[in-house]
Amino acid sequence: MTIILEGWVSIVAVRATWRSACVALLAMLGAQAATAEVLTLKGALTGADHQTYREVPFRVPAGTTAVTVDFAYTGQDQKAVIDLGLRDPQRFRGWSGGNKARFTLTDTWATPSYLPGPLPPGTWRLILGVPNLRKGGRAAYTATVTLDRGGMFHGFAAAPLRAGPGWYRGDLHLHTGHSDGACAPQSGQKAPCPLFRTLDAAAARGLDFVAVTDHNTSSHFQALAELQPAYDRLLLIPGREVTTFQGHLNVLGMTAPLDFQLGSPRAPTLDRILDEAETARALVSINHPGLPSGEVCMGCGWTAATDFARIPAIEAINGGVFAGPFSGLPFWEARLNAGLRVTGVGGSDNHDATLDPARAPAVGRPTTVVHARSLSQDAILDAIRAGHVFVDVLGTRDRLLDVRFEAAGQVAEMGDRVSGWGSGRLMAHVVHAAGGHIVLSGPAAPAVKTEPLEDDAAFSLDLPTGAHGWLRIDVVGPDGGLWLLGNPIYFEPEAPTR
Repeated sequence: MTIILEGWVSIVAVRATWRSACVALLAMLGAQAATAEVLTLKGALTGADHQTYREVPFRVPAGTTAVTVDFAYTGQDQKAVIDLGLRDPQRFRGWSGGNKARFTLTDTWATPSYLPGPLPPGTWRLILGVPNLRKGGRAAYTATVTLDRGGMFHGFAAAPLRAGPGWYRGDLHLHTGHSDGACAPQSGQKAPCPLFRTLDAAAARGLDFVAVTDHNTSSHFQALAELQPAYDRLLLIPGREVTTFQGHLNVLGMTAPLDFQLGSPRAPTLDRILDEAETARALVSINHPGLPSGEVCMGCGWTAATDFARIPAIEAINGGVFAGPFSGLPFWEARLNAGLRVTGVGGSDNHDATLDPARAPAVGRPTTVVHARSLSQDAILDAIRAGHVFVDVLGTRDRLLDVRFEAAGQVAEMGDRVSGWGSGRLMAHVVHAAGGHIVLSGPAAPAVKTEPLEDDAAFSLDLPTGAHGWLRIDVVGPDGGLWLLGNPIYFEPEAPTR
């Protein structure tokens, strides 16, 4: 809903009810969707306002999670200049002058020039500074103020960094000096590692996106907001590794505050944490579930009482651990065998951005490769939820595993559900894995012996009607080591007709 406030220099407030619009929107989405109120502040300045300040009031209601201002004005052809600043009811929140026409403030991050922090309800004031307005001149302005309430966050980039569908490569588990990430400063002794070094390493590896997941904190969100414009080919996704005594959990794409103290009154059960994450439409992934828990790695293994139907992803590959007793693969496969659709992902869990790229857990090793509609936060996270993912265990720049099932004129990819399609053909396109072998696994997988792959290889297999359960295609090296981990296609019996 839009509320318009108009005036010549002063502003007259005109408010209308928005409750019915919010109720209708929530009913349409069938969930706790983000809601927003939009205020339009209009006015004009004249030559009499040259080198003066004006404060334009607007009301921020309780429960607001983000304040965004978009500002435009006329008169630039006559050298008119209007600078911007902002005050909340309690304090000065920043000044961008003429260098920004759009800015956002939230509890945990704000556009550079402005201060993050609580958004108190009451009368806020947009500050207009007029360093130049010619005698007889006029500048009409429009400030569009968006007041978000749902806690949803669509990314630091205003638009997709790359349009169109494709395979996008990233690292979903990274640490910096905002938690326990450390690297060598000028003296050579380790110190907290600044976030930009992790981003430099990711860019050098040719990654398309990263999620920075420092432990139980949101302090790195401000740095991500500041750095995203400088890394305009690398999508920066805010994350937190919720580190509890009963396991570690990545929460991706959420900037709102989050309680992490599992077992305390703030978060007595895991469901409380999941409720907050789901309200913000964040992606949740259980980290390194196969690691032990104890004095060597406190709370690292997953022991929390969990409704796994609420867990969309599991870190099947953590750093270089993909085999042996600490692998996350058996934990993930146990959920698949229980009939759940859970996406297997990878994350380097890197704590030193300067680590040799040839060693795990260097940034991007492993790489999670996502088939998404664009390079944007929403598209990447939606594709992970859908299971359109494979993991490049060794973190190469260009290996590809594209798996499809075709039947009755329909096509399914990794993560999709197939129900009642009849017989069809399973196909895989594998690139830059010469010498490796395709391996099929899962209840729906037939026993198949495959030949060594060429550098650009196609594999196909006819599947009869009646395939049931999950089926996954992986690629292993000549020594049996895992190179590429696929996600399943899920075969289900046809739903009975009524």
